[in-house]
Amino acid sequence: MLKEVERWLSTRSWSVTDRPLHQLMAAKRTTGSTVSVVLPALNEEETVGEIVAVIRHDLMQQVPLVDEIVVVDSGSTDRTSEVAAAAGARVVHRDEILPRIPTVPGKGEVLWRSLLVTSGDIFCFIDADLKEFSSDFVTGIVGPLLTEPGVDLVKAMYDRPLRGAAGQGGRVTELMARPLLNMHWPQLAGFVQPLGGEYAARRSLLEQLPFPVGYGVELGMLVDALHLVGLDALAQVDVGERKHRHQDGQALGRMSAAIYRTAQLRLARGHLIRPSLTQFERGEEGFEPRTYSVDTEERPPMVEISEYVKRRAA
Repeated sequence: MLKEVERWLSTRSWSVTDRPLHQLMAAKRTTGSTVSVVLPALNEEETVGEIVAVIRHDLMQQVPLVDEIVVVDSGSTDRTSEVAAAAGARVVHRDEILPRIPTVPGKGEVLWRSLLVTSGDIFCFIDADLKEFSSDFVTGIVGPLLTEPGVDLVKAMYDRPLRGAAGQGGRVTELMARPLLNMHWPQLAGFVQPLGGEYAARRSLLEQLPFPVGYGVELGMLVDALHLVGLDALAQVDVGERKHRHQDGQALGRMSAAIYRTAQLRLARGHLIRPSLTQFERGEEGFEPRTYSVDTEERPPMVEISEYVKRRAA
């Protein structure tokens, strides 16, 4: 590990307990910062309501740390929107945001568009499939942005149990993302959960970053933020344990391909060799190929979008 990363681990890796809630509230009053919590959601009716309810109760009603909760529905076919609204979130459908640009499927697409329908100076992204959710996820990653002026992006770190086994839940992280980061961006080797969906950042950073439309968004954001603001502007906070729905092996393969492609673009910005992934499933006549396209599209920095510029100037 680089000496720079060892130093970073000692100065930019914290625990949620390092910043009690009263300290965060005092910092919020001093800085005048506003906080938006955004949940990208696709068919998460079983979990999204509890997450919204916990945040509203703990961080809006008990103390006014969070200024708005927005659930961006990316095309759910279940009751995700109704459940989220009933729990107190403002629900916006992906297709209603920036309609002149046709939407494409993908998590990064939803996160990018959320910049247009939120007002906070600080963004806190939370995945909508978390179980046994604690508001520590929000306070932990928002905290450094309120108390450390030099920090621009904060990732949550946590244990990810898989079927009761501790530390086995981050399969794409360990098999794809961590090797890529260690080999090509060793300054980022200190991140425990580089692909985690729980992170917070300043609007002033996010609006300058391109957003891969799919699963590569978290890795792309880390790499681009490193180049834009430097390692010391990045941090991580231990929030305990993350429980969520796990994907099957083939879905993880597609995620890995998208993440590799995101890394490839940032390494060379070269020509696309083969933007697809073939997997196999057993059918009536043996193993049958299934070919999936790999996410290759990226959205430009939001500061290049005229509607966003006009909205921020208003």
